[in-house]
Amino acid sequence: MILVTGGAGYIGSHACVALLSAGEDVVVLDNFCNSSPLALERIQQICGKRLTVVEADIRDQSAIEEVLVQHGCTAVMHFAGLKSVQDSVAQPLEYYDQNVIGSHRLLRAMQKTGVKKIVFSSSATVYGTPKFLPYTEDHPLNAINPYGRTKLMIEDMLRDQYTSDPTWAVAILRYFNPVGAHESGLIGEDPKGVPNNLVPFVAQVAIGRRERLSVWGGDYDTPDGTGVRDYIHVMDLADGHVSALSLLSSPKCFAVNLGTGAGSSVIEVIRAFEAASGKQIPYDIKPRRAGDLAAYYAATDYATKLLGWKATRSLETMCADHWRWQSSNPNGYA
Repeated sequence: MILVTGGAGYIGSHACVALLSAGEDVVVLDNFCNSSPLALERIQQICGKRLTVVEADIRDQSAIEEVLVQHGCTAVMHFAGLKSVQDSVAQPLEYYDQNVIGSHRLLRAMQKTGVKKIVFSSSATVYGTPKFLPYTEDHPLNAINPYGRTKLMIEDMLRDQYTSDPTWAVAILRYFNPVGAHESGLIGEDPKGVPNNLVPFVAQVAIGRRERLSVWGGDYDTPDGTGVRDYIHVMDLADGHVSALSLLSSPKCFAVNLGTGAGSSVIEVIRAFEAASGKQIPYDIKPRRAGDLAAYYAATDYATKLLGWKATRSLETMCADHWRWQSSNPNGYA
């Protein structure tokens, strides 16, 4: 049995599909503060297989211990946490509370119950301003916002715990920019309020929920002047988690990038989404935002070598799958 914290969220829900499809049994722990229980019903519809759901907060150590023992969990996939860079700047203490303290309580619960395998949802934000591109796993770690610092602190906790007890098995997965949705259109990204990320905002413009897209910066040193990011299909990402879990049969601790190794500009994403949706995406070029980078993308050689994994889905597929989700669910899970 695998405990998936935050399993009703965007990435967690797709990871549940990948786990169930791989023959694993899953128990989800989620407080639904930024997710919907409906996602879990749809996961079961997709897979034709039941999962167990426990509504609890990641900061409730006793609840986690009870779940780990009661369900005989052998490993944890840890997605629970807050994930907006902008919100983390405005509410840093909330981010340290939920992300860092929540992860600390989870690790203490694992330590107490003897569950020593964990796949952790980290982020490319731990690298900070690039010293070189693509980011390799040995790039200096220098997170530049509270969200990124929470991820780096959790990584450090995991590395320190492994050093103190080398019987642990730890996979730290550094994502780039997850987009897309399950090909069924039944589950996908459903941001609360105004989307912080590009593709969900573009999708809401296409469906008519928002009038126009603001493109922050049109004068970067990139092919078309707009920011370049490494977008990865959420199901490729989910498959990467299953590959990482399969390596944890023996003690180890590693960090690996999950990306495509190629960047796409904001304009390229807009054009791909227009082609997928058949809708025009009106946009305005705005001044750069403080702290935004011109470009970043992953080095993926280590993921291929270590996990035997590689992202396979194109930007066109990402946009087509995201549009299928958005057009089938104009108001998300609401």
